Amino acid sequence: MNSFERRNKIVELIQSQGSVLVLDLSNSFGISEVTIRADLRLLEEKGLVTRFHGGAAKPGSNLAAESENQEVMLEDRFKLASDPKKRIAQAATKMIAEGMTVILDSGSTTLLIAEELVRKTNITVITNSLPAAYALAENKDITLVVCGGTVRHKTHSMHGTIAEQSLQGISADLMFVGADGIDATNGITTFNEGYSISGVMASAAHKVIAVLDATKFNRRGFNQVLPMAKIDCVITDDSISKQDIVALEKTGVELKAV
Repeated sequence: MNSFERRNKIVELIQSQGSVLVLDLSNSFGISEVTIRADLRLLEEKGLVTRFHGGAAKPGSNLAAESENQEVMLEDRFKLASDPKKRIAQAATKMIAEGMTVILDSGSTTLLIAEELVRKTNITVITNSLPAAYALAENKDITLVVCGGTVRHKTHSMHGTIAEQSLQGISADLMFVGADGIDATNGITTFNEGYSISGVMASAAHKVIAVLDATKFNRRGFNQVLPMAKIDCVITDDSISKQDIVALEKTGVELKAV
């Protein structure tokens, strides 16, 4: 896919979803966040999108365009009511009760969950996501455990042998995991390399919940994150097709559409 085709695809995604995040686009296209930001800057100059901190929305959105160095209030960043990831994150957060231990894998939707969890008290959160850890670090009522390891700069997350070993002996109530694609045959997949840490996280949790918006169905990355047999529940948005619902139900996985 050349740059012209990629930018057209970005515009199509924004028109269908209402907004997109830089991290998601970087993962989907397999290119750097710097390149994605350059694409969004060019599209904004043409009046095709409105940029906000970490992503872009439809033109005319009430999220003001801004430079990459300008910070935006969390409440303003997700004002778009049509943002399915925000609804998914809110539904995921409702599953977390006081006293629970939760594992958050890296990704944009799990980052939204972390930002929702900032309001919680008396929970333990284990994560390999540096942005999620940063979001949670301000709440002294949350026990925060950050996996060590090697930083993957494209996803700002910790991976490798050290990260996986840091999860040994851990027992968590829930694990939340995102991905670039999902289908009933291959489970959840990604366009990134080396996601073996997700399998270690899943083995440490009593229940594994995949959090993916409906656009991820029947997309297949080249690396498997987790097979369907390892997933207990899928939270997606209510634009999921009936065909995808039927296919998922056949796997025996619990489905929540919000």
